[in-house]
Amino acid sequence: MKIGRIKIHQVGETYGIISPDGKRIITKLDFQEQTGVPIPQTIKEFIVRGWIDEVKKYLADINFSDKINSIDLLAPIPDPSKIICLAFNYYDHARDSGLTPSDEPVIFIKPRTTLNHPFNDIVCPYFVQRLDYEAELAVIIGKNTKNIEPKNASECIFGYTILHDVSARDIQFKDKQFTRGKSIDTFAPCGPWITTKDEINNPQNLQIVTKVNGEIRQNSSSSKMVISIEKIISSLSKVMTLEAGDIISTGTPAGVAMSMKEPKYLKNGDVVEITIENLGTIRNRITFA
Repeated sequence: MKIGRIKIHQVGETYGIISPDGKRIITKLDFQEQTGVPIPQTIKEFIVRGWIDEVKKYLADINFSDKINSIDLLAPIPDPSKIICLAFNYYDHARDSGLTPSDEPVIFIKPRTTLNHPFNDIVCPYFVQRLDYEAELAVIIGKNTKNIEPKNASECIFGYTILHDVSARDIQFKDKQFTRGKSIDTFAPCGPWITTKDEINNPQNLQIVTKVNGEIRQNSSSSKMVISIEKIISSLSKVMTLEAGDIISTGTPAGVAMSMKEPKYLKNGDVVEITIENLGTIRNRITFA
């Protein structure tokens, strides 16, 4: 099942269920009218209160009444308590950066003010000179979790989405750490929706492609992760409580600008398109303020 947070002119902000082909949607209100099932008011409540199984009973019979291109898709989760990101969690990216991957997650946390919608502009401050892209597979946590073992980690996953970990490399290199250069407002486009875990047979084998102005820059697979999703969740849960609605972004593969012999950093007007197999596509234009 695909579930997305949306904005409709007549209704305002709400959420809906997307058709299997990703072309149509049924809003929360229309779903209730067609089925008589009073699903929660917000998408986060839907996740926290575990409505997947109930809604799935009706998917074969409902009418996906609106075209997906007639509504505005928003970042799927508006207010996660945490956006946790991994650094150097792909063998090819670590190799290109001249690093040896760690056997434990190397993390930083992006503030929720970085969240951006899947098709909105990325607004970069004028003083950033080395703006880079990072396509990432993100996990949406479905229930509060602490001290979970890897073999049970999938129990706490609600689903998956795409996250673009936009990075100001000049700030990152100057600070010698990640947070400030990755925490600028709009620097985490996310979406286009959440695909629930039951639709993804193997999250460790999904193709990841990034294009800049149509040119392929990243073309890899989640099979090249150093630390698997289950081990990431287990390791993090032994340090911090993972809460329903949290986003864990699992790192980026090779092909980022900073690893090129002649880096192709992002410029004003560039369009970055990220596609992850079975999860959809997000597309954002770069605007320097």
